Amino acid sequence: MPPPRFVVFDLDDTLLDHRGAERAALADVHRMHAEHLGHHDLAHVQDTYHACNVPLWRDFGAGTITSADLKRLRAERLVQALACDLAPETFSRDYLDRYAAHWRWAEGARAAYFAVADAVPVGILTNGFSEQQRGKLAQLPEIVQRAAFVVISEEVGVMKPDRRLFEHVRQRAGQALADDVGAGEMLYVGDSYHSDVVGGTGAGWPVAWIRGDAERAPEGAFAFQDWPELLDRLGLPQP
Repeated sequence: MPPPRFVVFDLDDTLLDHRGAERAALADVHRMHAEHLGHHDLAHVQDTYHACNVPLWRDFGAGTITSADLKRLRAERLVQALACDLAPETFSRDYLDRYAAHWRWAEGARAAYFAVADAVPVGILTNGFSEQQRGKLAQLPEIVQRAAFVVISEEVGVMKPDRRLFEHVRQRAGQALADDVGAGEMLYVGDSYHSDVVGGTGAGWPVAWIRGDAERAPEGAFAFQDWPELLDRLGLPQP
């Protein structure tokens, strides 16, 4: 692939270990409220949380519920599915508090991000709630310090994989470079097939799919398993 003029990174499960933070937060809540949740093993609580959460994110992305609805409904559905008497608002409060306590760089991501940012301009594009995503970036300030911009879907009004969001970001890249940047000159780095791979390639961007399946990668996307592999692909030195 030709060298990109601008590289844009996803945040959750690309630069930040969202899944690890989520698992750790649910484990904390399971311990904190053992009198309500202890009759379920942790794996079951985690699986039930995901079963409640994922469809609600689809509804949020479709615009049929608000962010407040999502947070309320996933807690209500979780405690109902687990048949426990823990107040939904207590679960939601404690989960979000513990989730924030576990925000960390994903393994190897910090060094790779800096290596790319030393070579070409970079930006951030993430789905999610504005307040929460801004909180993550405040806790990992080096991300923002090296980025030309941060775009959060809730602040724009559309979510990945919507082509309009990628077009908005391409325009931001052009403003940062004071020059027009073609879609083919961008590179998006992300972990989600639906949001990142489908969204990016649908907008005409090359996409680097971290921990992706090479056999499923559509035209315009390539899968890589670890950060050194991406740096090699971009012709950048290893940190």
